[in-house]
Amino acid sequence: MTSVRDRLLSWGGLLRQPDFRRLWLAQSVSQVGTQITLLALPLVAILVLGASPLEVGVLGALEFLPFLLFTLPAGVWVDRLQRRRILIAADLGRAGILAFVPALHFLDWLAMWQLYVIAFAAGTLTVFFDVGYQAFLPELVSRDRLAEGNSRLEVTRSAAQVIGPGLAGVLVGWVTAPIAILADALSYIGSAAFLVRIRVGQRTSVATTTPTAQRPGFRREIAEGLRYFMRNPYLRATAGGVVTLNFAGQISGAIFLVFVVRELGLSPELIGLTIAIGSIGTVIGAASAEVIGRRLGVGRALIGAFVVSSASTFLIAVAPRDAAIPYLIVSGLLQGPAVMVVNVNALSLRQAVTPDHLLGRVNATGRWIAWSAIPLGAVVGGILATTIGLRPTIAASAFLGLFAVVWLIASPLRTLREIPKLPSTFGLGAVGTPETASMER
Repeated sequence: MTSVRDRLLSWGGLLRQPDFRRLWLAQSVSQVGTQITLLALPLVAILVLGASPLEVGVLGALEFLPFLLFTLPAGVWVDRLQRRRILIAADLGRAGILAFVPALHFLDWLAMWQLYVIAFAAGTLTVFFDVGYQAFLPELVSRDRLAEGNSRLEVTRSAAQVIGPGLAGVLVGWVTAPIAILADALSYIGSAAFLVRIRVGQRTSVATTTPTAQRPGFRREIAEGLRYFMRNPYLRATAGGVVTLNFAGQISGAIFLVFVVRELGLSPELIGLTIAIGSIGTVIGAASAEVIGRRLGVGRALIGAFVVSSASTFLIAVAPRDAAIPYLIVSGLLQGPAVMVVNVNALSLRQAVTPDHLLGRVNATGRWIAWSAIPLGAVVGGILATTIGLRPTIAASAFLGLFAVVWLIASPLRTLREIPKLPSTFGLGAVGTPETASMER
């Protein structure tokens, strides 16, 4: 009994630290709410406003567009201002914006253009929150425990992806889609309430202590983050691999639903059940990603995860019509842990080798680079599916994804055992200024 208790306490780890626990609770509450809105908002457009497929597509694009437009500028503001305040402001702002949906619906004023504005505004604040919390975590957690902290946060995010859609479906059925969005608005208020109670990590940024006249220009600060990112061999190799994997993955992701409906003949109920069961792998992966990175070594863990992620897509491509569900479930159970190993260890590595005053911009750069390939992959997937067919396109996606490991094998990451500490072994001074002569090794 004692050994079981000790193991549970050991797993709890950082959750016993009050400030980290508050950040974890804030993220847990808001993530479940966000998953509700991801389903409920397009359902408002479809069921309430009778939107066309094109209008629904535009709505989804407007939710994603802020990540391409504002991620890099958000990194500058995250480095200039107190990060906890940015998180709180983003939460309260999203709560207020989403509350307009049920309010306008109640007044019978809701229109499609308003959903466009709400989706874009909420997405913009989400950009600031995501960049902000990635830079805020190292203020609460020592750098040697970043992988553990990121693992705990990824567990709740992946669990929300399993719980949220089902809860959203129930709420939409019970109280209609516009009212269901109110649950997300309330979740952001709950998240802000936890963040307000955090007392550690209220650092004064370098920018706020520097006279305005002495600050570098906005573009120069963005460029500084880009330069630091691209000169670090660990970050450069990881970004190359993730971009390749995202591009290849979106080729199949963009046509997945079309494939399982038309090629495999699955009903919406079976699709939802299959995805939910497969998503359990994401939760397991998030819980074990830090341990996998520690036991295999960070480099080997990332290389292995890249290979497994692409291999799991081959299972979708070869799934037979009369027995497709086991193939799809196993694919999800393999891909979920692989993606979590990449997310947790790559983010922890980035946080560990980046000086505090650059964390916002470097994290923003990583997110911006990683997401840049997603729209292109979706377009290529549609073109290939039209040209060569659905199943060959998914197989091509899996094959292309294997090339992601080339970036890692050709870099110092292939032999990296542990996440390094500042100053790194690649010529980064104590203040994080890259020495270009040694950075090119």
